Amino acid sequence: MAAKTYLVDAAECIIDIAQGAKSAEARRQHEELAAELIELVRECDRRVGSGMQGNPPRSPLGKWGGGGKKGPHSGPYERGDPPQSPLGKGGGARRQGVKDEDEGADPEDWIVRDKPNIGFDDIAGLEDVKNEIRLKMIYPFSHAELAARYGIPVGGGILLYGPPGTGKTMIAKAIATEIDATFFLVSPAQMMSKWVGEAEQNIRKLFDAAKAEPKSVIFLDELEALVPKRKSDSSTVMQRVVPQILQELEGFDRASDRALLFVGATNRPWMLDEAVLRPGRLDAKVYIGLPDAPARFKLLEIHFGHRPLADDVDFGVLCDRLEGYSGADIKNLAHEAAERPFLEAVGGQEPRSITMADVTSVIEAIPPSVHASDLVRFERFAKEGQ
Repeated sequence: MAAKTYLVDAAECIIDIAQGAKSAEARRQHEELAAELIELVRECDRRVGSGMQGNPPRSPLGKWGGGGKKGPHSGPYERGDPPQSPLGKGGGARRQGVKDEDEGADPEDWIVRDKPNIGFDDIAGLEDVKNEIRLKMIYPFSHAELAARYGIPVGGGILLYGPPGTGKTMIAKAIATEIDATFFLVSPAQMMSKWVGEAEQNIRKLFDAAKAEPKSVIFLDELEALVPKRKSDSSTVMQRVVPQILQELEGFDRASDRALLFVGATNRPWMLDEAVLRPGRLDAKVYIGLPDAPARFKLLEIHFGHRPLADDVDFGVLCDRLEGYSGADIKNLAHEAAERPFLEAVGGQEPRSITMADVTSVIEAIPPSVHASDLVRFERFAKEGQ
């Protein structure tokens, strides 16, 4: 029944296009086409229910859909009304493996049950991020009287932004270890849904579940996919989803004894809706750039420390040569350097340690993944917020 999924997608896209049509005639044509696609979805369901096999039904609109009989929803939609689910409110036929429309997602599925075995001590550098988390979630509990005296609230919002591979997701794992809190790990794909209204419902359920815990942390990667800049031609789904998450970020009580920390991460902060960046939503905006020299040295210790190294491997020299490399680059460097003696040993040679020549040859073969030109935009955002 893959065809049904594509038909549902196509119908909702055409409904969005119809709402932005410049003329009544164009809008009518788009609505008729959407209605025909909806009818095909129902025909797929009828065939499954009756056990019919064979080719999927062809659209009465022909190859290019240029007209034909009207479907059951051929009447015009009122402008501003959200399009209804093509399968009706009751979801009479549902995609296989998807919960009932009224149920939506289950926040329990996003809770990290097994805490990662990584803490702040395992992260090279990023002291600004660590201090923000301590300020928002650790110190207000460990120094409750002082926090009350100075009016320091608990929880809040943090935006982590920077080039790929600089440790944003690693920070999230460390938070789960450092803070004795319920940890929700969520992606935009888990929030979104093909069903009208379900994405907003998923967001509401996520925050309701987090607020019900004494202490909780929500980590949402690729935040720009869920809170993109709103434009006049934005899809109707995003026109509803963005205000919903803004409302949730604004709505939790930071003065209560239930602490909620929201951590959003992005590689493209300039694509975020401006409203999410204002104080009261994402209070702290932390740029996670490429590792400095001390951080690179510690990364070398972390990623080479458990591997056999020859005496000529000099982390100080390598640290200087790796300027411009991200944390992910250095992790990959260690892996690639270790592969060389490993493959030799597999081929029958005597196992040996990783040498300086192994490491430098990998550096010469693999340039940094982040270009200097890419950093300019991040630095401009850090200064100007755009």
